[in-house]
Amino acid sequence: MFTGIIEALGEIRALTPKGGDVRLHVATGKLDLADVKLGDSIAVNGVCLTAVELPGDGFWADVSRETLSLTSLGGLKPGSRVNLEKALMPTSRLGGHLVSGHVDGLGEVVSRADNARAVQFRLRAPAELARYIALKGSITVDGVSLTVNAVDGAEFELTIVPHTLGETIMADYRPGRRVNLEVDLLARYLERLLLGDKAAESSKGGVTEHFLAEHGYLQR
Repeated sequence: MFTGIIEALGEIRALTPKGGDVRLHVATGKLDLADVKLGDSIAVNGVCLTAVELPGDGFWADVSRETLSLTSLGGLKPGSRVNLEKALMPTSRLGGHLVSGHVDGLGEVVSRADNARAVQFRLRAPAELARYIALKGSITVDGVSLTVNAVDGAEFELTIVPHTLGETIMADYRPGRRVNLEVDLLARYLERLLLGDKAAESSKGGVTEHFLAEHGYLQR
């Protein structure tokens, strides 16, 4: 588990093809690795990866084909900057929100505009994730815990303050960039709980407006 509070900016040193997938070498910069052991988890742009080698200046991790296809990691190159966060400890301060490191989908930066000293971003999520994104709710973008300031269909807005711009890769965002999205864990569990006994039935629809009305959550 993670908090969505980025601890350091790293840099991709190498992406080495290995048996059909990729082994990734990340230089971790100011991230303190003194308490990191082989097998520990580190989030790279919001993707939970396992450290398989610790050469001293960073770590190596294996990235499966599924992860490469479902996240933006497949588009990284040597020199790419990445957001880094070590796994949450029981004694850690929860400054953001609970983040699993399991990406739900790829979003796209639609627009960028200055807003006083902050920057206003508009992003588009995949249609199937739109129901989990709520005004003033939490969302994770490339591993960063953020508050949604506006929602319009599958698009949502974020206001990013100068500190966050300086400590994450969000300063590099331009329209068209693809980003890793993880929706709020509570929203996903709530949807599953609302299904009740129907959760055991095979269905791709999840909780729909018809389902809510049928079970008394909405008035027809």
